[in-house]
Amino acid sequence: MFDTKFAIVLRQDLPVWQKLNVTAFLTSGIVAQDPDIIGEPYRDRAGNVYNRLSVQPVIVLSADQMGIAAIHRRALERGVTTSLYVEEMFSTGFDAANRAAFAQFAPDDAKVVGIALRAEKKLVDKIVKGARMHA
Repeated sequence: MFDTKFAIVLRQDLPVWQKLNVTAFLTSGIVAQDPDIIGEPYRDRAGNVYNRLSVQPVIVLSADQMGIAAIHRRALERGVTTSLYVEEMFSTGFDAANRAAFAQFAPDDAKVVGIALRAEKKLVDKIVKGARMHA
């Protein structure tokens, strides 16, 4: 049905509120990168109009810190643009502060808590290898 796969990988030890927050932020990055993923507005029987949603399912996975670091590395090696959330962003309160916190780290020392990507199915499968379905 889809040639691509949309996957989010969360660090498994995060509290639930952080997992939900990171998922929302990462999803917005994928939508910004690939606006064609958004479908038409929803309408109920009464004629009320609702926001457009993703036309493609999102797979949410989890991995430990080493696993998510490996996924980050594989995405970079394969040239796949990702949405990335680092641990230090939890202590900020606005976009500029998030970007400043993010900029303090390189791929080898970033404490990644979440990564999202959308690319060709087989490529995504190779990149997220080792992650498990989120429970």
